[in-house]
Amino acid sequence: MKVFKRAMAIALSACMVASMTAGCTSGGNTGTPANTGTGETGGTEAGSGDTTGGDTTGGSAEGGTINVWAFTDEVPGMIDKFKEAHPDFNYDINTTIIATTEGAYQPALDQALAAGGADAPDIYCAEAAFVLKYTKGDMASFACPYDDLGIDTQAEIDKAQIAQYTVDIGTNPDGKVVGLGYQATGGAFIYRRSIAKEVFGTDDPDEIAKIIGSGSQNWDKFYEAAETLKASGYGIVSGDGDIWHAIENSSDKGWIEDGKLVIDPKREAFLDYSMELMENGYHNDTQDWSDAWFADMKGEGSKGIFGFFGPAWLINYTLAPNCGGTAVGEGTYGDWAVCAPPVGFFWGGTWVLANKDSEKKEAVGQIIEWITLDCTEDGLQYKWANGTLNGEGGTKDCVASATVMAMSDGTLDFLGGQNMFDVFGEANSYANGKNLTQYDETINQYWRDQVRQYTSGQKTRDQAIADFKQNVAANLDVTVE
Repeated sequence: MKVFKRAMAIALSACMVASMTAGCTSGGNTGTPANTGTGETGGTEAGSGDTTGGDTTGGSAEGGTINVWAFTDEVPGMIDKFKEAHPDFNYDINTTIIATTEGAYQPALDQALAAGGADAPDIYCAEAAFVLKYTKGDMASFACPYDDLGIDTQAEIDKAQIAQYTVDIGTNPDGKVVGLGYQATGGAFIYRRSIAKEVFGTDDPDEIAKIIGSGSQNWDKFYEAAETLKASGYGIVSGDGDIWHAIENSSDKGWIEDGKLVIDPKREAFLDYSMELMENGYHNDTQDWSDAWFADMKGEGSKGIFGFFGPAWLINYTLAPNCGGTAVGEGTYGDWAVCAPPVGFFWGGTWVLANKDSEKKEAVGQIIEWITLDCTEDGLQYKWANGTLNGEGGTKDCVASATVMAMSDGTLDFLGGQNMFDVFGEANSYANGKNLTQYDETINQYWRDQVRQYTSGQKTRDQAIADFKQNVAANLDVTVE
């Protein structure tokens, strides 16, 4: 997830100046968006939680203190719920939250892991933009295999039918699972029903999926649909960022292989796809997370926009708060649906890891198992999927367990009564988790900056690629040829 967006950053900044036990929390899955890998999370470092009433040095039956590090209050809030549901769990939780804003979280976490001792994290979180650093990269040596936490990892993965891409990302170089998530962030195409009916004569998700080239693994049908929409005065997406995540995470190779920069042909083609959007007026040329982007969600942009690519969290925490209403008939609320995209992809997510040096592995394992692998109605994922973590009526979200998704109801008024799990459950199975690197957050920024300069006419295609390579060579420990 987490992934917070700018819309949440102001509120979180206020919440996180105090401890998790005494301060503002998310209220569970109703107000904290999933991480998105953009680095645009809000908040500042939180203080410690309640550390009284336990032995802070041991992992005995008498309890102790478990240190939790996170970049939003989402996972700490889940742990609060775990403790409520398990009153015999005799451990206090000491929480540190440091936002990823301006890159603050990773250096602080790295230092705390390296320093060790009683104050070191027992549980820590990593988002999609940098999780490989902690599961496979520079800091992977600190991550504890789930097997060593008393978890029968593979058996539970199989039982819960955990989305494979999340498992791939959370597996260390020795083939051991050291991190899993609770969300599934497989992507779909989220579109306006009223525009679909006007332009294509139907808003049926199966039919719209065919029109945009679902499963084709190319963008030909999508751009044909863009031309049809243009003839009726609509754009197919708001900006080129709306197709970037689908392109990025459907590529065959990541940015780095054997220490060398690689530009996968599918990612290089983003230059051309972006230019096609620009030259043909197929979008409003917005940038994601800008006011203009949000305006397009309300239908208030320079021209009406058909849709956005994204996971379920984009619906819950971005589209819904920016649609201009809270009930059917207000703004664009209720005028949306989801269908399968042309290419399989995911966007964002949070992985939960444990410190191999923790002296409380069994207790840590109980928490992590409940969050990431428990597929019963008492587990976090069932409550998260059905919006019941804080009682009935909360926000429903897609989770990592296909078993849980199959036994849950993803029907949303926002989507005109559609069960989003029918689409997102399948989307999760198509996502690829093998094309990430630990430098993705930085390299993606360099790449998208150059693409925008190219499509705006400031640079040639070749110059944009050359300058991108130069930025990588000058700032990262990566070989560039």
